[in-house]
Amino acid sequence: MAGSGPVLLFIHGIGDSSATWLQLLPGLAERFTVIAPDLLGHGSSDKPSADYSVAGYACGMRDLLTVLDIDRVTVIGHSLGGGVALQFAYQFPDRCERLVLVGSGGVGRYVHPLLRLAGVPGAGLAISLATVPSARFAIRLLAPLIRGVGGLGLGSDIDYALERYFSLADETNRRVFLRTLRSVVDWRGQTISMLDRSYLLLGIPTLLVWGDRDRVVSLDDADLAHAAMPRSRLEIFKGVGHFPHQAEPERFSELLADFHAGTKAAQHDQNLWRTMLCTGRSDLVQRESVEPEVIEAVHRATLPSGT
Repeated sequence: MAGSGPVLLFIHGIGDSSATWLQLLPGLAERFTVIAPDLLGHGSSDKPSADYSVAGYACGMRDLLTVLDIDRVTVIGHSLGGGVALQFAYQFPDRCERLVLVGSGGVGRYVHPLLRLAGVPGAGLAISLATVPSARFAIRLLAPLIRGVGGLGLGSDIDYALERYFSLADETNRRVFLRTLRSVVDWRGQTISMLDRSYLLLGIPTLLVWGDRDRVVSLDDADLAHAAMPRSRLEIFKGVGHFPHQAEPERFSELLADFHAGTKAAQHDQNLWRTMLCTGRSDLVQRESVEPEVIEAVHRATLPSGT
């Protein structure tokens, strides 16, 4: 936590830590209050037998802000952290001023096959055997070859995958990783999607940031999210994988600052929220602060039936 001014809350992805944001924080702290926690079970945070669901993490962020005596924030979430950010906006809309999703989970079904495999029953034993010292030694020797032949389909994200792999040699890390992963992924792919609740984000300014070579989640998910949230802004980082904030930190920081300056913080309206929940749609909402073209765009958006 550093800086002063409007508050930015950064939420990292699965198996990662607040270190993923370190290149950004000093510069942004000159204009904002920046908060980058390690999620429960990650980084330097405790790793108890606990709730590692997306909803549980969202509650944890609410509790953290309450302890820090901070009411409202712009939430920036990467990968799993994007899903947590979406859940935070859904559970605590009165505390979310803006939303920034970076290579976010919680949109479409696709996730890299290696993560799907880790979600199947018995994967824990397989990973345990695959991370014994001799196996890790072999992978270190083969790492240059793996990178040279496409990185198991991960491209530039292979180094991230290898870091996660080596960290799973620790039994506690492995247990937490699997519990977290299985709360959002099974052998078929991602099990949680925001698309059936995206209409509730009508009044929250949203920025979507994706690398066009993201192999962990699909670039198609950026288009899905953008279509489901007509007010959102989509920025694609060319030649970049799953970590645009690390690949081009200066560009990402300026983009974030520009987005913050160019948008008005959401103001939660309980009556509007209730109307959308009762109807399951936002195209019926009549409100002076919502432009007619936005209502029309939401009406055109294809939403799953029964939402």
